[in-house]
This record gives sequence, structure tokens and C-alpha cells, in this order.
Amino acid sequence: MTLRLGDIAPDFEQDSSIGKLNFHAWAGDSWVVLFSHPADFTPVCTTELGLTAKLKPEFDKRHVKAIALSVDPAEKHLQWISDIEDTQKTVVGFPIIADADRKVSQLYDMIHPNQSETMTVRSLFVIDPKKKVRLTITYPMSTGRNFDEVLRVIDALQLTDGYTVATPGNWRDGDDVIIPLTIQDPDQIKQKYPKGFTAPRPYLRMTPQPNK
Repeated sequence: MTLRLGDIAPDFEQDSSIGKLNFHAWAGDSWVVLFSHPADFTPVCTTELGLTAKLKPEFDKRHVKAIALSVDPAEKHLQWISDIEDTQKTVVGFPIIADADRKVSQLYDMIHPNQSETMTVRSLFVIDPKKKVRLTITYPMSTGRNFDEVLRVIDALQLTDGYTVATPGNWRDGDDVIIPLTIQDPDQIKQKYPKGFTAPRPYLRMTPQPNK
């Protein structure tokens, strides 16, 4: 199964480090970052899970829940969590799905046979409160993810959901944003963008971030 942007993230019930977990019920009305790991007790994964744990205050500010996945069983996850907390000096406050039967991996197309027949690549999904897939990123098994970029994209998604704007390349919270080309009426522009705008080209109109 291939998931595309705008698709409803598949629901599932699976064992996890916190017990049996129904994904949609667990997600509730939060944003979700779902990310997979090739296996427990692997070095890159250990650093990623430690980093995610340390970013909990940033995720909380954005109303985001994190949830990881590995194809190992829950008992092994619990042993691994102990290692993560010890080596990364943090507390893992999010669940790790135990996908020993590969059910979730197949639902989310996380196993790429040319990389590995049995282990997941580093798939990451951002899912909104309506359970729609809003972002997908796939890294090879040897490359750790950039979670600063994950936070940046969530900021952009939440901003553009609330306001009629787009974000330029390398945008970060607080930078100027773009007035979409769908907005052309001068009165509408004045109403929607009271801070004004600059237009180095007719199609490129920059305005201060509206919620700052």
C-alpha cells in the first residue's frame, strides 16, 4: 500500500511498549509523528529515539504526539528503552509499536525490499488531527533523521492551516510568508494581510507572518 498526502492514515491495533494500542484512539485530536526504525538495539535508532524524547516540550507546544515503530516484540522494546534512557540521558515518554508481524509496516509501506526484505527503512509520517497524512519523509537505514526539519514543517503546516499563506524555502517560524496566487482581489488582500506586503515580482508577494 502506498500512502499519499491527504490520505487517511490507516488505523490499526498492535502491541506496543505501553500495551495494546489502537492507533486512531491513541492519537485522539492531536497531531502525530509516526516514525519507523529498522530494529531495536541499533545505534542510529538509539540516538533518534533519545532526541525525540528530549524534544517532548517542543512537540507538546505544537499539540503533537510521537510514536515509534520497530519490528521487534514489546519485551525487547522495554529492554531497549532502558538503554536509550541510560545512554541518551533522557526519559522515553512515548510508545514504540511492536510490529513483529509486519502488519503496520505493510500498511504504511515501510519495508523497501531493495533495502531490506525484513526491516523497515526510516519512514516518517506527520498526521493531522483529522487523521490525514500531511508529510512523508523516507531516509535510508544508515542515515539519521533531522528532527529540526520535522518541527519546522509542523510549524508551517499549522500556520498554513490557520491562515491563507504559503511558506518560502528554508522558512522558519517568524519569517515572512508568501501570499498565494489564488488571492488577487485588492480589497481581499488588504483584509487578509493588514501588515502589508512587498512584491519584487507580481507573482512573488511577501508579507509578515500573520500570527506574530
